[in-house]
Amino acid sequence: MMTIHAFWLHGFTVFMGFFAMLNPVGNLPVFLGMVEEFDKETQKKVALRATLAAFIIITIFCIFGHIIFRMFGITLPAFQIAGGIIVFIIGFQMLNAKGNLLHSYSPGEKENKIEAAGQMAISPLGIPLLAGPGTISTAMNFVGAEKTILNVLLVIAIFGIMCLITYILFVSSRKLATRINPNLLRVVSRIMGLILAVIAVQMMINGIEGTITLFHKM
Repeated sequence: MMTIHAFWLHGFTVFMGFFAMLNPVGNLPVFLGMVEEFDKETQKKVALRATLAAFIIITIFCIFGHIIFRMFGITLPAFQIAGGIIVFIIGFQMLNAKGNLLHSYSPGEKENKIEAAGQMAISPLGIPLLAGPGTISTAMNFVGAEKTILNVLLVIAIFGIMCLITYILFVSSRKLATRINPNLLRVVSRIMGLILAVIAVQMMINGIEGTITLFHKM
């Protein structure tokens, strides 16, 4: 059972982990570049559908992740190590100001703008830009850190808050783009990359410790 101090510390860690992974500030140029042809109302719908899709995916993995693991014979330590590697790659790319290969997207044809907007919101914006393998790995790692219903609800709630923040930033992207210095965006992106790299190392350490514990139980 976590103390109040440990609970708030864990909550802050979860928030920072999701903030670094979703990188809503750094993704502003990506979102704006994809929806600049649409009107303001369509942009809001795209932002809402993208963040909602990401929230649903992460919620499913937070609640049923252990069942999915069992179906495929995956252990949490293995997922932590693999997820840590994925998150580290993302963080390293952000530190070096490179495009995120794991969250990249392919521009679709826009013959019908409304249909294109709907498809774009789900993929690539919702998946994998927001709810990519790195985000799923991060969520599963936080859920596995404290196997209680309260912790699962905490992780889901914090990710929901992050989705709300992302939605607000996406909707305001056009205004923010004219006010935020591009150099500042790059600095924020690199700071988030450093945080992700540290989180990734901790995920791999937890996975290695979990693997050793499993071997001792055998």
